[in-house]
Amino acid sequence: MADPRLDPPRSMPTYAVRAPLVHWLGEQAEEARGVLGRYRVLDVGCGAKPYEPLFAPHATSYVGVDPVDNPRAELKGPVEALPVDDGTFDIVLCNQVLEHCDDPAKAVSELHRATAPGGRVLASTHGVMAYHPSPTDYWRWTHAGLEKLFRDNGAWASVRVTPASGTTACLGMLLSMYFDLMFRRVGLGVFARPLVAAVNTVAGAIDGRSARLREPGPGTLFANFHVVAEVAR
Repeated sequence: MADPRLDPPRSMPTYAVRAPLVHWLGEQAEEARGVLGRYRVLDVGCGAKPYEPLFAPHATSYVGVDPVDNPRAELKGPVEALPVDDGTFDIVLCNQVLEHCDDPAKAVSELHRATAPGGRVLASTHGVMAYHPSPTDYWRWTHAGLEKLFRDNGAWASVRVTPASGTTACLGMLLSMYFDLMFRRVGLGVFARPLVAAVNTVAGAIDGRSARLREPGPGTLFANFHVVAEVAR
């Protein structure tokens, strides 16, 4: 069975996070090969390594690190104290981790330390999301706050923060999550799927027609952000 994180269905309540994330990571994996050649990858908070297939064709090594015992992880340690030497990896992934960590500033500093000169950090984290302790859930960001977090905690050559999807998609995600929860609680979860798929389809179409809904500005909401932070050569 295909991993839904690599091919998220529109019936997934968090489609507005998951579908743009896998698309973005696939693009970044290809782009990095053109810039860096074959590269070394560190996946921070790797879990089951769902995104390894996107990078493996271009990677000389793919190393996972998790703060808990994980048979898929080669290393054990928190993002605030990565058990790796300075500048060891060309690509450092940190997807949906920063919202759960104790010290985001220290975490970003460690991501910078682990990245080789000319390499890049690819991070994603929430702007808007329901509380989801796993086992903790501490932080949410605006695009400006996330850019400041990175620029204040590393000598980056560049930092780019972009919304994963638009404002309507974010609102649709929240609506879909509670539709799904409501239907599941009455034992009718399967009937939520077409409704969630319809919400995600309509939300995407609305955002696609309005740059003001897709780009950061007063009054906008975004479910997730993508960060590309490049280390100077």
